Amino acid sequence: MRSSSIASRFGAFAVLLVAAIAVTGCAELSRGGANAAQGPLSNTFVGIDAFAQVAEMGRGVNVLSEDPGWTDPAKARFKPEHFKKIHDAGFNSVRIVMQAFDHMDMYYVMEDGWMKHLDTMVDAALATGLTVILDEHDYLICSKDVAICAQKLNAFWAQVAPRYKNYSNKLVFEMLNEPHEALTPELWNAQIKQTLPIIRATNPVRNVIIGPGSWNSLAMLPKLELPVIDRHIIATFHDYSPMEFTHQGSPWVSQYKLTGRTWGSEADIAQMNKNFDTAKAWSNEWNRPILLGEFGAYETAPMESRIRYDAAMARAAEARGFAWTYWQFDKDFVVYDISKDEWVEPILHALIPPPGKASTP
Repeated sequence: MRSSSIASRFGAFAVLLVAAIAVTGCAELSRGGANAAQGPLSNTFVGIDAFAQVAEMGRGVNVLSEDPGWTDPAKARFKPEHFKKIHDAGFNSVRIVMQAFDHMDMYYVMEDGWMKHLDTMVDAALATGLTVILDEHDYLICSKDVAICAQKLNAFWAQVAPRYKNYSNKLVFEMLNEPHEALTPELWNAQIKQTLPIIRATNPVRNVIIGPGSWNSLAMLPKLELPVIDRHIIATFHDYSPMEFTHQGSPWVSQYKLTGRTWGSEADIAQMNKNFDTAKAWSNEWNRPILLGEFGAYETAPMESRIRYDAAMARAAEARGFAWTYWQFDKDFVVYDISKDEWVEPILHALIPPPGKASTP
């Protein structure tokens, strides 16, 4: 844990450093030097309408969460070749889950090896034709210490945004996953006003994904404050409701005991549709496209109900014009079994029905 003295000692430096980058729009802080990344789709950026971007994102999956490859690429579970498997299975996008704060030095400069690993993954994903979302995922740190979060989040985007400024419009930035607890909806709105200009200094019309407070909760969408004149923003929410079903037996939320609860009754489906209609109404009111950034049910839930749930959520999102990214490729809630090098076909086919087969709840 960082002490308040350390935060105060380096906080002012980080803020000045971030401000300098936001103004110049050309510096890149990682130890790799001053040149932006040069991937296979570099120097090809052309702005794209946010609704068109969501249509291209379509069906997606979260990848690289807590992968050991971020620290040592030789130990990676997820390999660059998995992106082709994802594309060939029918997915259109990936959401790369980045927990970058632990890979900063005391001055909030990113490790060069970490940045190069990110380059490798971004380049490999884009080369397959997937849309790539870069999701800064240090929500737990941000939930405990708002001041440190602000400094690190701003420093992160001050380094990453200029690094990829020339990349294809198929690269999308997501500011921060699931702000909650100490980072209240009100403080999160204030943080958006700090961080978005840092991104916009080098990426003025790249689409950026931003969700509401309280864990990207649908209920908090009305409290999300976005700059009206910036039309290159995609709103996101996460939906694991009902948690008593989707998280039963999960070790990190012990209050949801393994009960064998099923899902798929008329009441279940009606509640899901009500939730999604609420999101659609907000989207229509504010003329903002929507990404359903996370959904899924943990492995200990009954498989038949998991299939019904995943299929229903995906089809409900698509029916309303939302893109979606399933949680997640591997580790837990898995749609791909890396140890067997094969898809978990019941979950895959719930999300992406085989040709000629409808997937309905």
